[in-house]
Amino acid sequence: LSAMLNAIKSDLRAVFDRDPAATSWFEVVFTYAGFHAVLAYRISHWLKIHHVPFLPRFISQTARILTGIEIHPSAKIGTGFFIDHGMGVVIGETSEIGNYVTLFQGVTLGGTGKERGKRHPTLGNHVVVGAGAKILGGITIGDPPEDVTPEQIEERRLPMFIAMDRPEHTGQRRTVAPAFT
Repeated sequence: LSAMLNAIKSDLRAVFDRDPAATSWFEVVFTYAGFHAVLAYRISHWLKIHHVPFLPRFISQTARILTGIEIHPSAKIGTGFFIDHGMGVVIGETSEIGNYVTLFQGVTLGGTGKERGKRHPTLGNHVVVGAGAKILGGITIGDPPEDVTPEQIEERRLPMFIAMDRPEHTGQRRTVAPAFT
């Protein structure tokens, strides 16, 4: 119980560390939907790991209705977690989130199908995920293992393109250029 309370204190501090608009703890506790969702998650997760049936999912779904943020009680989330402008955030059952992570509105940490086991993303410490990002599948972002040698790293070039000149606005033909050269 004390670990949960310490995590909640750290989550509250994170709001002030990362949101310059936060002016008082009173304002954050009573008006920040992201903090409300994380608070509900902390309670539902504590109940889930103590094998309380039904109530953890009921709390998470009630929080989803009230905040627009869905966090599965089985997800593993570190301390200092902050959801800014959180409407539409979804955090799936096997997601793992490190310490001091920030998510913006519309982020999905989701699965890719009906596979069993680890099927949601893992975010390392100090990761920031921008608005609208959809991270799907059992991938890891951030905190690379420290025991990896340069010979073990595989470099791949991914095709990345940026569309330019939207024809509906400029009347010009659409051109596509590589995002990185």
